[in-house]
Amino acid sequence: MSTGNMRRAQLVTPFGVGAMSVLVNGTSVITAGIDHWYPGPGENPNFELSEYEEHDWRLQERLAVAAFRLPPDYRRNSGQGDQRNRGLKVPVLRFPRWNFCPYCKRIEMSTLTMRQIERCKDKAHDDAKYKPRMTQVPFVAICADGHLDDFPFSEWVHRSINPTCGGVLRLKASGGGGLEGQTVSCECGQSRSLRGITDSRTENGEERTTLSDRLAGGGDVYECPGAKPWLAVESSPCGLPIRGALRGSGNVYFPKVQSSIYIPIEEGAVSTEVHELLGHPSVAGALNALHVAYGPDLDAATLRKVLTRSVPPERILPVSDDELLAAYRDRFGIGGEEIQPPSEDAAAEAPSADEIWRLPEFRAMRETPSDSRLAASDPGLDPALAPFVARVRSVDVLRETRALYGFTRVRDDSLRISSGKALLRRSALLPEQDWLPAYVVKGEGIYLEFEPNAIGAWEQRPEVQARAGLIQARQRVAAQTRGLQSRDISPRFVMLHTFAHVLINELIFTCGYSSASLRERLYVSHAAGAEMAAVLIYTAAGDSEGTMGGLVRMARPENLVPVVQSAISDARWCSTDPVCMDTGEKGQGVNSCNGAACHGCALLPETSCEEYNQFLDRGLLIGTFDQPDLGYYSSL
Repeated sequence: MSTGNMRRAQLVTPFGVGAMSVLVNGTSVITAGIDHWYPGPGENPNFELSEYEEHDWRLQERLAVAAFRLPPDYRRNSGQGDQRNRGLKVPVLRFPRWNFCPYCKRIEMSTLTMRQIERCKDKAHDDAKYKPRMTQVPFVAICADGHLDDFPFSEWVHRSINPTCGGVLRLKASGGGGLEGQTVSCECGQSRSLRGITDSRTENGEERTTLSDRLAGGGDVYECPGAKPWLAVESSPCGLPIRGALRGSGNVYFPKVQSSIYIPIEEGAVSTEVHELLGHPSVAGALNALHVAYGPDLDAATLRKVLTRSVPPERILPVSDDELLAAYRDRFGIGGEEIQPPSEDAAAEAPSADEIWRLPEFRAMRETPSDSRLAASDPGLDPALAPFVARVRSVDVLRETRALYGFTRVRDDSLRISSGKALLRRSALLPEQDWLPAYVVKGEGIYLEFEPNAIGAWEQRPEVQARAGLIQARQRVAAQTRGLQSRDISPRFVMLHTFAHVLINELIFTCGYSSASLRERLYVSHAAGAEMAAVLIYTAAGDSEGTMGGLVRMARPENLVPVVQSAISDARWCSTDPVCMDTGEKGQGVNSCNGAACHGCALLPETSCEEYNQFLDRGLLIGTFDQPDLGYYSSL
């Protein structure tokens, strides 16, 4: 397919496997499955896989994989220098296959592997010196099981699941707007508007779509054919209703990404130099072989002997046996706390809401860890914040891994990990060979833990529960309407989430970061023995050095107090108030699941927010016009 440039991180999200993107020449393509991201055995003698492998023992156990792989970076072939991993590309396929002539309106289908520019072959252009260039149609067909197909223009216009007419089709726009003004016609005389192709409804608890129910006459139902063009495999009907969609519509692709803050198995046991040594491409392959052969029973002498064959002895000699074994155990998660994988019987697996998964991070962050991959210090707490905040930590070093484990279509619904993996590749791998695409970022942050007694007393107030209950009720309505899972939206969750947003907005102006460079990580739980009420604001960069300490310095008391006070002060009045605050009573934003929160006060770029800018309310943070003492920070 035509070539184009894309950042490696974008191949995890938002343009991962199964997602459509547009190249610089205007060609719409879909990212192919991970089966062919890397050369197979014997295909490229200069290929070195270990250069792309990454490890996070917690996330590996969580997603049941042996390793993660960075998307390949393209390096030009040359006759000089290191030739390893030259010329690697991520394959894409041309999609949708239907092409449209802007002059004669003819549509015809090409192939997934079409490389050249598609020219219109209609007789109307026989006298033209240059044949018109055809463009891809904007319509596709999707189903809730993750399938994606070309829109069935021939079936739709002929009102038949198996049309026999092979006449030329044309897609014309009439004077009407929207889909009502789009008409597909055939030279046999049949014609039909595209009105209703995106519509759906619920009947007797089951979802039905206009495209499935009304494509053909006589009561025949056109079900999803189960196409997976990104894998280029033969399809088999899945039995679910199918609907039309614009190829750039938001419901065509919802990536499922699981992230993890790295927690060392043995804090401070491994230096940065030894981590880098064991992660070197010349060493990683030997380590993998040792792990398969010995597992947790590997001794230091054998490890040292194998390593001296791959790296200069002077790099190994200064490292003690204990540190070598600690690095080996840390790489493969040997001796770490057992991670319970998500239940396959569960209907949902929402990473941000999993209390057990976030609890180890919470426990590690609230202390002062000192490790080459996770380090934090106690900058002190100003008395002005003591009634609201119990702990503040300067997180000097953190390492986050973000892995793509699947995607959904139609709605951003729950997804089982096994089902998600099946969408990323043609056939499953053995557990000891399984991997997922991911990227690793290093950064810094500020950790704030709320005062447990204060937040506990505040969220027990009836008026606070009533205010949060409005958002909870709207979420339940949206869940029932769209077939999503209902969630527990507690007052502390909404308040912490809103606080994180207004604090990020203030830090953007104070520190000079771009609006999308800061992220939030929420630690919220009411479970007995796992109570959490904390937030981590961090910045993560994709280079090897992370960021330069600007955010860490803001955790100092003399800097943090003015920033928090300014953030709370700015939150008291939105540029759209009183409309924003008054609208909060009725709900606004996605699924009306926000209270007093809009683009003028509390919203962030969606890449910075764990909840896609939902479940926010300034009223629970600073109070409302009618109840100024309602908010947790009303007295600040």
